Formats: sequence, C-alpha cells, structure tokens
Amino acid sequence: MDTDDGRERKDGVGERAAPAAPAGLSRPARCVIALGALVVALVTAVHLGMMFLHVAPPNTVSKQHASTIADYVLPEFEQNWKFFAPNPLQQNIHVQVRGQVRAPDGKVTVTPWTDLSAQDGAAIHHNPLPSHARQNQLRRAWDFYLSWHDDQGRPLGKRSPLAEEYLRRLAVSRIVLDRDAGDLERVQLRSVTSNVAPPPWSKGQTGDPVLRELAWWTVGAEDLKAVRAW
Repeated sequence: MDTDDGRERKDGVGERAAPAAPAGLSRPARCVIALGALVVALVTAVHLGMMFLHVAPPNTVSKQHASTIADYVLPEFEQNWKFFAPNPLQQNIHVQVRGQVRAPDGKVTVTPWTDLSAQDGAAIHHNPLPSHARQNQLRRAWDFYLSWHDDQGRPLGKRSPLAEEYLRRLAVSRIVLDRDAGDLERVQLRSVTSNVAPPPWSKGQTGDPVLRELAWWTVGAEDLKAVRAW
C-alpha cells in the first residue's frame, strides 16, 4: 500500500518513529566515573604488585621493602606454594606447654607438659568435618612466633610482641590445670621436632628428636581476661 507521499507502508501500518537516544552523561558524571575507574586500576595494580613481590623469589625490591610488604600481605592475603610443593613436610612438630601454679598455701608447683599438637591431632582424627581452628590455629601461632624471633628468642621486628602475646594466650587457654586458671603464674612452651619415619624399603634414618624450649612467660591479668573472652 502506498502512502500519499509515495512511500510504501507494510501491513497497513505506518512507520514508527525510532525511540529517542538516551541523553549523554554530563561532564561531572563522566569525570566521577573516570576517577573511580582510575582508583580501581591503581588499587588493583598495587595489590597485584604486593602479591607478586610476596611470592616471588627474593630480589632487591622485596628485600628493601620486606617490612612494608609483610604489613600489607599478612595475615589477610598470605600466599605460599605449599599446595604445589614438590617437597612436602618431612617433620612432625609437637608444641607442648607447662605451667607454674601457686597453691593457696603459697607453694609453687610446675605442671607436666601438655602436648597441644597431640590434642589437636586427636580432635581431627577420623573427623570428616574437623575444626579449622584445630587444624591451623596452633600451627600458625607457632610459625608466627618463629618468624619474628631468632633462635635465642630475641625479637626481630615490630610484630614480635604481638606474636609472643598471641602464642602465650593460646597456651594459657589450652593448658590443662586441676585448679582455677587464676592460680597460673607463668607458662613455658617447647617444640619437639622429629623426622617422619621413612618407608620400610628405605634405608633412611629418622635421627633423634630436636627439642626447643622457650623462656618462661609471666601470665598477667590481661592474658586471663582475654582468654576468658575467647
């Protein structure tokens, strides 16, 4: 069918006008979006750069800014290669604790060693849904302390007091006492490291366990208060 102006209409329906294009963003809006995109890009670049320096082999930049990188990455963004490690752990490390307790009559006694690692192992053995804390809390606390202290227990940086405090309070919360924890005056931790036994067909030797004892730590009122809050 032809219209009066000679243009053909289809199915007797006139051509509909195309919808109007949406109005463009104003200049301030475009500036805000561009600024937001720039901030996101910068944050992403910084994050990826920090993570790369953390997992990359030691180099000039990572050594020079090791403290800054550690402050950014740990503990929220920690990365490691243990999942892909070609050499799995070949040692069993048992962390143990004992305490110095004062009786009501003033007599001071020392408790037997409590094997915290054995407690965790028993708690997750044959457990299809083991507690994440049982699997990692003690191990991470011990590794955290060793990372910020030398072999003589001397601090290596500003995170050293935090590492000691966290490990001490964890020990206080886990030590087995036959009386109220308020009688606990000091705690001491040690690790017993032994090599994993080789397979029967191997001629390897396990060697004697290696013992490492830390100094006695005084248990303060703040430690007991924090432990009770846990």
